Amino acid sequence: MIQFVVSIILFFVIFFGLAFILNMLLRRTWLMAFIYPIIVLMIVDNISTMAYFTAPGESFIAAFSGLMKITIADISILTAGFAGTIVSGFVIKFLRKSGYQMF
Repeated sequence: MIQFVVSIILFFVIFFGLAFILNMLLRRTWLMAFIYPIIVLMIVDNISTMAYFTAPGESFIAAFSGLMKITIADISILTAGFAGTIVSGFVIKFLRKSGYQMF
C-alpha cells in the first residue's frame, strides 16, 4: 500500500516537473497534456518504438490490447501523472499572469 501511495506522488511530481520544464522551454502551455497519452502508451506496452514504424498494424493492436489489461492501481498512478501535467499548465499560466516570464 505504501508503494502505491509513493508511486502516485512520484508520478505526479515527475510529470509536473517534466511539463513545467517543457512549458518553460517551448512556451506551449498545454503541449505536455497532449503528449501524455503517447507517453502512457510507451509505458504500458511491451513493444519497441521502432516496431510502430516497421509493423504498425500488429504494434497498435498489441498496444491497445495491453492498454485494456491495466489494473485500477495502474490507472490511478497514470492519472496522477496526467494530473501533474494539468497542474503544471495552470501553474505556468498563473506565473506568467503574475509577471514571471520564464525564458
